[in-house]
Amino acid sequence: MASTAVDLEFFFDPICPWAWLTSRWVKEVQELRQYSVTWRPISLKILNANQTAEWYTPEYRRGHAAGHDGLRTACALVDHFGRDEGNEAVDRFYAALGTLAHKSGRRDEFRDNTAQFIDECLTIAGLSTTLNQTGQSTFDDVIATSTSVALERTGKDVGTPILTFRPGQANEGSFFGPVIARIPRGEEALKLWNAVEVVATTPGVAELKRTLRSKPVFD
Repeated sequence: MASTAVDLEFFFDPICPWAWLTSRWVKEVQELRQYSVTWRPISLKILNANQTAEWYTPEYRRGHAAGHDGLRTACALVDHFGRDEGNEAVDRFYAALGTLAHKSGRRDEFRDNTAQFIDECLTIAGLSTTLNQTGQSTFDDVIATSTSVALERTGKDVGTPILTFRPGQANEGSFFGPVIARIPRGEEALKLWNAVEVVATTPGVAELKRTLRSKPVFD
């Protein structure tokens, strides 16, 4: 029987390759531990709205706009199907989108031809393309609110993903990350999960970080 004691809220932006890698680790552990994951939006477009750094090129900006359109579509799925079935639809949609954009190396298509790309992802996920929200603003308030909730839990100056362990429980804990360069499997995935969960739910722990990153491996 599946336990209800270990649940997770996963705040993601579909354009982020690091969030995608972390999400596949979460799915690996979910299958092994049989717990529930709620997929929630956090928008890199919103987080970088006032960004003026040199690295924030027009290509970056367009990529974040595409990610925001992906989140708009995810919100439409929840609105259309309801909370539980909608969350499962977001799971399928994100799996299709991440596989094409990151694992299959088509991230530029997602950025530059967003509407058609999202249509393809919806079709792969067995969902109607009428739910594609590219360029629409209907769910922007929902995305902004969810982004604010994530930052209230972690503080500012973070990115994606943000994970909340045991949401709503007395020992709820949230952290940015983990940022991983490859997807742990099996016992390695569980070992990392146990460690991150302990850190996230231990009172007073604020930050654990290093900036060196390996090249991402999506297999």
